Amino acid sequence: MPLDATVLIFSYGTLQDRAVQLANFGRELSGALDSLPGYSVSLIAIRDPGVVATSGKTHHSIAERSANLADEVAGMVFKITPTELAAADRYEVSEYTRVLVTLKSGLQAWAYVRA
Repeated sequence: MPLDATVLIFSYGTLQDRAVQLANFGRELSGALDSLPGYSVSLIAIRDPGVVATSGKTHHSIAERSANLADEVAGMVFKITPTELAAADRYEVSEYTRVLVTLKSGLQAWAYVRA
């Protein structure tokens, strides 16, 4: 993949925060509203002091597959580079795994969900 290629990432949590974007990507992202069907959100405690310092939050949202097909998680879809995706991988704690999902809009994007 060329270095200037773009990938889509779906965020329903701290990756939408300006401070987190600046810390991880060195820039503020602009995106579009979208949602992730078939998932629900809960909170998890974050034990990584670096992540807590960056986000300013001790608990983050985490999405997981729902038995209720009507469930969906609201968020934003952003265009980022492969290098920025690697930075997002480093930021997310071990409770998350990155998966390719299909959003309500029909777009395919990477999302971090419960591992």
